[in-house]
Amino acid sequence: MLRVVDLGRVGYADALAIQRETHAALVAARESGASRVQMTVFLLEHDPPVVTVTKRVGAAGNVLASDAVLAAHGIEKIETDRGGDVTYHGPGQLVAYPILDIQRLGLKVHPYVRWLEQCVIDTIAADGLAGLRDESATGVWVGDGLRAERKIAAIGVRLSRFVALHGFALNVAPDISHFGLIVPCGLTRPVTSLAAELGPRAPALDLVKTRVAGWFVGEVARLHS
Repeated sequence: MLRVVDLGRVGYADALAIQRETHAALVAARESGASRVQMTVFLLEHDPPVVTVTKRVGAAGNVLASDAVLAAHGIEKIETDRGGDVTYHGPGQLVAYPILDIQRLGLKVHPYVRWLEQCVIDTIAADGLAGLRDESATGVWVGDGLRAERKIAAIGVRLSRFVALHGFALNVAPDISHFGLIVPCGLTRPVTSLAAELGPRAPALDLVKTRVAGWFVGEVARLHS
């Protein structure tokens, strides 16, 4: 039912092309009447780093740096078709792109987003870090007590023919200074990472990747049983 594919480090445009090809294959298999349809979760880091901008009104204004400044930092700027606002992706950040038939999994749009948030919450709990939700904003946060103060994971998805694209980005140990070039997700609140929160106790990205892969395998099996 599910395969987890580690793409390593890959550029944003190449990853988007892979997502779209995989989405088309899943939809075609389902519409052919296949009793079992292969779903995929891609795990990766984006390199070169990239700022992605949605078509939401005002999103482009949340890129604070000029194209020249972004280029000086080695950062691309690309328009994207996911939901949300402006987001940064770069090395040290674990990105998950689940290409899933959410109808077969019994999920609707908002529960699916909450489900992705739960993946991050469960993943970082392994290191004793409490992930928090914010009722006014999508993503996963951490804070002192129960206040969602610092964003540790961004979520942005797109659904086409009940099949999901895009997903979440969990900050393991990225260059946090790059987030200062944008207003992340249109919110003027701090961004953090596992490295910033946990210091020497922070897990390596490969370990986080293994945890995320195991979570998806277990959860897809549970929902499809």
